[in-house]
This record gives sequence, structure tokens and C-alpha cells, in this order.
Amino acid sequence: MIKLSKLAKTFQLKDGNVTAVDNVNLTIEKGEIYGIIGYSGAGKSTLIRLLNMLETPTSGEVTVAGKNMNNLSKKELRYARQEIGMIFQHFNLLWSRTVAENIAFPLEVKGVAKANRKKRVEELIKLVGLEGRGGSYPSQLSGGQKQRVGIARALANDPKVLLCDEATSALDPKTTDSILDLLVDINQKLDLTIVLITHEMHVIRKICHQVAVMDGGRIVEAGLVLDVFKQPKENMTKEFVKQVTEPEETEEAVRHLLANEGIGQILQLTFVGGETNKPLMTDVVRKFDVSISILQGKISQTRTGPYGSLFISVTGDNHLIDDVISFIREQQVEVEVVHGG
Repeated sequence: MIKLSKLAKTFQLKDGNVTAVDNVNLTIEKGEIYGIIGYSGAGKSTLIRLLNMLETPTSGEVTVAGKNMNNLSKKELRYARQEIGMIFQHFNLLWSRTVAENIAFPLEVKGVAKANRKKRVEELIKLVGLEGRGGSYPSQLSGGQKQRVGIARALANDPKVLLCDEATSALDPKTTDSILDLLVDINQKLDLTIVLITHEMHVIRKICHQVAVMDGGRIVEAGLVLDVFKQPKENMTKEFVKQVTEPEETEEAVRHLLANEGIGQILQLTFVGGETNKPLMTDVVRKFDVSISILQGKISQTRTGPYGSLFISVTGDNHLIDDVISFIREQQVEVEVVHGG
């Protein structure tokens, strides 16, 4: 559905050139929810604006739904953009228009007949859960309701791709989850390809099939969300994964234990998929003459399966602890020695 080939964007500023997107290659399949994560200044927003040619590439190619966006005339580009919806962090609604009129606006621009516009708007209001609010103005809506209007408006022209530019960053956690649930629902009902940029790993974990990590304009790591959670390669990716897999109390608990003598070794265990349901600690205690204390644990649900992280302290003979580590790895569970060994 989307293919980026050697894509780059350099801005010419008074103080010199700044490369915001640097040689990005990326393929996003039809029907995927693809997350792009990075800190501020990583190039995420520029990248997403390149997808619909709101920014013109310095070099490289953008192909969306079989169309090479670089080669389109202005008229062809206007039509191509009708197949690419976009929602924004701060909603970008027309404050003098009602909910229904905001949703209808792209249809007016396209020249759709009034009766057809009305029918389409009613369908979209129902789809995003805003029944009874069609006559309200944006100032009368909550943040979550405003974003639902933004989503409905982005879907008005029945696009093939939906771009989400930090779409939940201005919302509280509960509202964020409701908007993410809505995006999943839309993705499934409409078989819509969604590209979502964010700095929040919770968003990636909850709804994305695949993720790309951006830093300095480049994609430094990419893959299936569950694979990236299981074995993050880059330090930045590890930081993002920690946002949702390690409770804040973990470091404090580990530091407290390190102040005590004879704590043995502290291990971090990583479980994926069905491994999260295994009684692994019970098996270890039965099989080996060691003492185990569970420090912290958490199971996170990704779109393609559960991911669990468990911190334990193991006390006993070092050779036995080595055997414990080998046994755990034989159960297809990742082990990292955090302390000792």
C-alpha cells in the first residue's frame, strides 16, 4: 500500500541545512496499522507529511496505493490526496461549523451532492460514536469528541490510507484508549491502512502490527511489534519498550536489594505469547535447590499477543544458578542477568 524508497528531506535554513528525513526505506502493507515512534526532532512529523506530499521530498520516492506521488501533476495530486485521510494532534476543526458541517467539508470541496453528503455524514457520525452531536460546535465537545470529529472528517472521502500525526498526545489516558479502540475498529471494518506517529510506546503496544523507531531522521529499527518488544536491538528502542514493560517501582526495588548482602543474582525474564502462561517459577523451585524472590512483574498485551517481563532474585550455588538460567532459556524465555553472575 505504501512504499518509501531512499526518501530524504533537507530544509535550507539561515544557519545551514537540516536533514529531517535521511534515506528512509519502508514498506507498509494494505490493512496494517503501522506505528512510527521517536522523540521530538526525530523526523516523524516530516516523514508523515511526505506521504501525502504536504512536504516535497529532496530525494527518493513515495508510492501510495500504486501511485508514484513524486510524478503527479497538481491536479492529480489533489485527487490522490482524497485517498489519504489525516488526523492531527490538535484536531484542526473549523470552529464556526457544527460537527456535521465539519465532517461534510471535504465532501463539499469534492463537489458531492447535498443529499449524498447528508447520508455520508450520518454514516460517519454513527461510525465514530457521535450520535446526537451533529448540531454541536467544537467548543461544546470534549477533547475525545473533537478527535472523533477529526477522524470522521478524515474518512469522509473513503480513503485507502489514514495518517495519524500524534493523534492522542493531547488526550488523557482513558480518552486515548477509547480513540485507539476506535482506530482498531475502523481498521477492521474498513480494511484501512493506518500510519500512526507517536512518542508513546503505549500507543504502539495497544494497536500497531508493526513499528519503526526513528532517530535523527533515520529508521534505526523496525519489525513486528511483538518481535521488537521481545528483542529490542537499539538503546533507544529499549528505552521505549521499558515505558510499558517495566513498572516504575522496578529500579527502586532493585536498588534496595543491591544494598543487602547475599542477594544472589537478579535476573530479568522476558516472556512472549503462550510462554506468559507457564508456571515457570514453580518448575524452577521444584527442580533446583535455589531460593527465588519475585521483585516485579508485568504482562503487556500487544496487538499480536502478550508480552511479559519478570524480575527475580535467585540465591544459591553459582553453578546451580547457571543451570537455572540454562533451564529457563530452554523454555524459550529470554534471560538477562541484571546483577551478579
